[in-house]
Amino acid sequence: MDEVKKIVTDIRNKNLAPIYLLMGEEAYYIDKISDFIQDNVLAEEEKGFNQMVLYGRDVTIEDIVGNAKRFPMMADRQVVIVKEAQDLSRTIDKLADYAKNPQPSTVLVICYKYKSIDKRKAVYKTIKKAGVVFESKRLYDNQVPDWIRRTLSTKGYKIAPKASQMLVEFLGTDLSKINNELEKLQIVLPQGTEISPLHIEENIGISKDYNNFELRKAIGSRNGAKAFKIVNYFGDNPKDNPMVVTVSLLFNFFSQLLQLHGMNDKSPRSVASALRVNPYFVNEYLDAARNFPMRKVSGIIAVLREFDVRSKGVNSNAVPQKDLLKELLVRILN
Repeated sequence: MDEVKKIVTDIRNKNLAPIYLLMGEEAYYIDKISDFIQDNVLAEEEKGFNQMVLYGRDVTIEDIVGNAKRFPMMADRQVVIVKEAQDLSRTIDKLADYAKNPQPSTVLVICYKYKSIDKRKAVYKTIKKAGVVFESKRLYDNQVPDWIRRTLSTKGYKIAPKASQMLVEFLGTDLSKINNELEKLQIVLPQGTEISPLHIEENIGISKDYNNFELRKAIGSRNGAKAFKIVNYFGDNPKDNPMVVTVSLLFNFFSQLLQLHGMNDKSPRSVASALRVNPYFVNEYLDAARNFPMRKVSGIIAVLREFDVRSKGVNSNAVPQKDLLKELLVRILN
């Protein structure tokens, strides 16, 4: 976030680089920076002749260089944005020659999504020397709730920890998808609202009572009745609740419990830091650790490995997802 803010601030202050290489697994910030350049570098009356958006699948490196070497018309500079530049991965090295001596009146933006250019290559080193390189790394699961909180805070909203966790478990770590859902919430909820699990359920369609977060909580507290209700719901709605995701989340949960058992300092602050969880959820982990001793946790992790394979169709003999989930639950709770 700090790196993004610096790039945006420099652009706003007209401290522009001749080349921007925006690359990495997380597309959200690549789009945000390129959109900001597209919207703010040139005045509206200058854009018609001096701003060009190209797509990697439609052009060659020679086309890009040819456009970048043009002089601006009735303006101090021109902007050339290359979107989906990862489609040029086989020939991107050719851009190194241009980067050695870039046109000073051109702002060339390369949007290279979902992967990164090898930092040992000449094209990377040359662009880094001549301009700005930004690598947009995918956030870890435990980092996304805080990103949601900070993003909403800038718009005048708050969000309950459980609500943000529901979004992460349903949407994963794709910030663009999450941001789209947050924008929907901002349309229907007044500024100053604290977004609750009920708001998520009513406006996004994620059940506040039947989700992996609630299943984890029910298992951790050994509330078998509630856990079986949830897996029955999952079995009846397999498309919205794929078993592969459930098993993966439970595996992470019990791996964290195993780590917790090995800690000497089990104070809430230490647990939150070591497990990388929101302090709001620490008591749930401590309760689960009391309900599942270390030896039991180790056995459950082995069971989850088995069911991970079975959920993908190996040695399952076409057993329905609902039945697999029930069997898994029995083996965890017994």
